[in-house]
Amino acid sequence: MSTIRDVAKLANVSTATVSRVLNNDSKYKMTTETKNRVLDAVTTLDYKVQTRTSKKKIITASQDTTRIKIGCILSVTKKKYNDPYFMAILSGVEKLLFSKGYDISFIRTGPELEDHNCLTSTFQEYISGLILMEPLNKEVYNYIRKHVPHIVGIDTQRTDIDNVGYDHYQIADAATKHLISKGHTKIGFIGGTLGAQQIKQSQRFQGYYLAMHSAGLEVNDQWTINCQWDEELCANKVDYLCKTQNYPTAFFVASDLMAMAAMNSFYVNNISVPKDVAIIGMSDIEISRFSNPPLTTIHVPMEEIGMVAANLLLERIHGYDLLPQKVILPTSLVLRSST
Repeated sequence: MSTIRDVAKLANVSTATVSRVLNNDSKYKMTTETKNRVLDAVTTLDYKVQTRTSKKKIITASQDTTRIKIGCILSVTKKKYNDPYFMAILSGVEKLLFSKGYDISFIRTGPELEDHNCLTSTFQEYISGLILMEPLNKEVYNYIRKHVPHIVGIDTQRTDIDNVGYDHYQIADAATKHLISKGHTKIGFIGGTLGAQQIKQSQRFQGYYLAMHSAGLEVNDQWTINCQWDEELCANKVDYLCKTQNYPTAFFVASDLMAMAAMNSFYVNNISVPKDVAIIGMSDIEISRFSNPPLTTIHVPMEEIGMVAANLLLERIHGYDLLPQKVILPTSLVLRSST
């Protein structure tokens, strides 16, 4: 087991400096660079802070809930807390942590952490573990990876950490096959990507494409819409199809929010759902059952994803050290009136 002297030697500082960093002692001034060297050394050596109780019992940092700090990187689009999908996952994380006597110390977003000052200030203190809801860019991710010993991702597709989620490919295949079973042969796809990824590279599109191909149906590029997870953009693009009278008889929409935006455009253009166009969404957010008409969708166990991720993170913090895992939770079709 590494000692505080090992940490001090690797960081090229005194043992007193290491102690002050780990105890958040602000009495003496210290540069951010020095703090980061100490935290890097702690992570590299997997050093466990030790304190003694009055009974001389040794308690490691991984066992002392007062020393465990857990953060969360929330995935967002335009506003920080506008997506009910990720908020439901966050609720599950908080619910599990609270039941175990912990809470979330901070919440940041990917765009916030692209600011270097925000990034360094967020991780200048020792963080025990992190729930990561988006993959982040390479520079930011590598920085965090060096400073946080335990990270559990939510569908990040990163193979060096644990991930919890669902099968995007299978869910799209099931949704498309449902529309086919209803007799639809002209089926479009509405999804989103961020950054450089093309819509046809997404697993949801590929699941849709396979179901269409297996049924011998044509995929029309004009009915493949990348709305970039923006409801307004989605509504505008569907509105254009309505205005040009160029729309299919059904859409698989890879988000309930986008599905409801699409239904609104059809409503404004006096196109009936499901009589003229059938819509199936994905996620089963709470509001989807109150849309007009109520939205047929694929249920994703959002809160459970958060709970499983938080539980796995605590296991890692408390010593579980097997290879990174990918945990896939089951999904199910929810039949309502939009198909």
